[in-house]
Amino acid sequence: MRTLDTIFALSSGRPPAAVGLIRISGPQAHAAASRIAGDLPVPRVASVRELRDPATDELLDQALVLRFNGPASATGEDVVEFHCHGGRAVVEVVLSRLAAIDGLRQARPGEFTRRAFESGRIDLSEAEGLADLLEAETESQRKAALAIAEGGLRRQIEQWQARLLELSAIAELAIDYDDVDEALDPEFIASCDALASDLEQWLCRPRVEPLKDGLLIVVAGPPNAGKSSLVNLVAGEERSIVTDVPGTTRDHIEVPLSIAGIPVRLTDTAGLRAAEDEPEAIGVERARSLLKIADIVVWLGAATEAPVHPRLVLVHAKADLAGREEVPAGMIPVSALTGAGVAALLERLAELAGTILPGEGAIALNRRQADLIGAAQRSLRAAACATELSILAEELRHARSAFDRLTGRAGVENVLDALFARFCLGK
Repeated sequence: MRTLDTIFALSSGRPPAAVGLIRISGPQAHAAASRIAGDLPVPRVASVRELRDPATDELLDQALVLRFNGPASATGEDVVEFHCHGGRAVVEVVLSRLAAIDGLRQARPGEFTRRAFESGRIDLSEAEGLADLLEAETESQRKAALAIAEGGLRRQIEQWQARLLELSAIAELAIDYDDVDEALDPEFIASCDALASDLEQWLCRPRVEPLKDGLLIVVAGPPNAGKSSLVNLVAGEERSIVTDVPGTTRDHIEVPLSIAGIPVRLTDTAGLRAAEDEPEAIGVERARSLLKIADIVVWLGAATEAPVHPRLVLVHAKADLAGREEVPAGMIPVSALTGAGVAALLERLAELAGTILPGEGAIALNRRQADLIGAAQRSLRAAACATELSILAEELRHARSAFDRLTGRAGVENVLDALFARFCLGK
């Protein structure tokens, strides 16, 4: 439910910075800003204004001021932005003078974006994309989040909803006129099936979770195969202990990295062998468990002993040592000492990652979105198989309800609370 509060916050990075952007949004935004900046400029035209203390007329700063009239603003409300000098003292004094104005309060994390959602400026999928964009740490994460934040999924959902609404209208009209033949017509059923098939194709696309969390790349092999040395080399720092003693690594060590702009979790594991003590046995068991859930396995050991995995990379480690000059077919020779072969290994990992991640800039669904699209798809399939008009119409209603929850039109209050809590203050 919309609130009548007027909120404000620093919406740029923490000072000191070149510019400090302070945003005000709500029914009193223009009046409050006028008390500090005097006459506001015309909408959407930046103008320099002196910012003064409303109580003492003391000069606080000279700033660029932007005014937006709702609903044509980021939040759908009246908005004013002060682009101040970004020193701590300047930002703090302007915020303190805003806080002293009756009816204004500090914004909560994500509150500006939540108001944009509540006013219909963005839908829930775009808000989720924006949250991911703010958290993006790699280029691939940025591009995937931007595709959602810019409304790519919203536009696709609108197309589905238009088709579904047309089907529902036919079914509801048939109920009103008791015209069973119209709604159970083969062409109508085929339309339900066609929409369900379109949704199913989207459900088969790569999901966003591996891109957000990072692909799990497990480095495995027998003891003293060079696993820890390889992980340290790729990581660029000593993350794993390296000794000549077999069984040195007792637990898995996970290193978050970016390979060719792709987020990965490179994981060193205990050497696979019959353990000599309980701690090592636990480490070996964890290594075997990680192999089962790995997105990619890098195997340092004999090819004949490698685990069965759909994305297996065979590495001929310690290729610089005497007696290791001959490289078995299908293996990548790598030397952790000289760095030889590492570029080829990283290239192969990036190539495999590309087969399980969304394409560059492609729209990728998250778990919530996929679950709801799946629910709509199942309802459409059920509608296509229905032998009674009332059941068909009810299944189409279920599909519409799933789309409403997908866009945030209904039944998502707990989702909203969790989502907007991810945003920083001032966003």
